Amino acid sequence: MLRYYIGMKQQTLPDGALEVATEAAQKAGELQKRLLIEGFRVDRKSTSVDMVTEADKKSEQIIRSVITSRFPDHDILGEEEGSTVCGSQWQWIIDPLDGTTNYVHHHPIFCVSVALTFQGVPMLGVVYAPMLDDLYSAVAGEGALKNGIPIRVSKRRILNETLMATGVPYDRATSSENNIDYLADMSTKVRGIRRLGAAAYDLCLVAEGVYDAYWELKIRSWDIAAGSLIVKEAGGFAVHWHHGGTAQQPALLDCLVASPAILPPLLEALSETGSAYSDAKHTGNELF
Repeated sequence: MLRYYIGMKQQTLPDGALEVATEAAQKAGELQKRLLIEGFRVDRKSTSVDMVTEADKKSEQIIRSVITSRFPDHDILGEEEGSTVCGSQWQWIIDPLDGTTNYVHHHPIFCVSVALTFQGVPMLGVVYAPMLDDLYSAVAGEGALKNGIPIRVSKRRILNETLMATGVPYDRATSSENNIDYLADMSTKVRGIRRLGAAAYDLCLVAEGVYDAYWELKIRSWDIAAGSLIVKEAGGFAVHWHHGGTAQQPALLDCLVASPAILPPLLEALSETGSAYSDAKHTGNELF
C-alpha cells in the first residue's frame, strides 16, 4: 500500500493504481503508433486548429476500459468523452492524446496523460510519450521518475539564462487573450522559448530540468493534471487560475509551473507584460 497525507488525514492510494495508469497509457500509446502507420480519420472541433482524430477517441476508450476493469466505482473525466460520475471521491483525469496537431502532421512529440485525484487533489500522474518510449510518473510524496529513474527540476536562477516553454490557445485568431503578447515580450528576457504543442510533455521537461518553466493561458485540467504532480514531486511549483467551468466542461486554466529558483523573477517578468499573472501567488500543494 502507498500512503500519503491530505492535510492531517492519512489516505491510502488504491492497490494497483500506478500499474493501471501505466498500462492504460502504454496501451493507448501503442494504438497511436499503429494508427500512424495504418492511417486515421481527422475531424474538426471548434476551429481548423482544434481537431480530434480517430486515435484520440480510440485511445480514450482504451484508457477508460483499463481503468474501469480495475476501478469500476471511480469517476472519470476525459477530454473526448467528458465526465463519468459514480459518486466517488476518486477521479481519473485523462488526456488520451495530448498534441493532436502534432499527431496529425506526424510530428513525434505527442503523449498520453493519466492522473488520479482524491477530492480534487492529484495523487498519481503518468505521462507517456509513445514515439520516444519515455514514461514519466509520480505518486504524491514519492518523488518523480522518468523511465524509473528519479528526476529533479533545474537550479538556474538567472532569468536570461533560462529555457522556457509555452503554448497558444485554439482561439488565438479571435481572442486577445492568446498569449502572443507574453510570448513576444518574454522572448527578450530569457535564453529561449520552445513551443512543442503538448502541454503534458512540456511539464515533464520542466520536471527533469530541461526547461526551467512553462506557462500557458486557457488550458484544461486534463492537459496538466498528471504533469503538474510530476513537476511538484520533482521539486517544482505549480500555480494556476480558474475561469468558470462545469462538470462536463472543466474550467479554463492559466497555468505556470517552474523550478523554485526561477519562479519569483519569472512571475515579475510575466506581470510586467499583462494582467493574467499580475496577482499571482504561489499556491503550495494546491494544484487544482
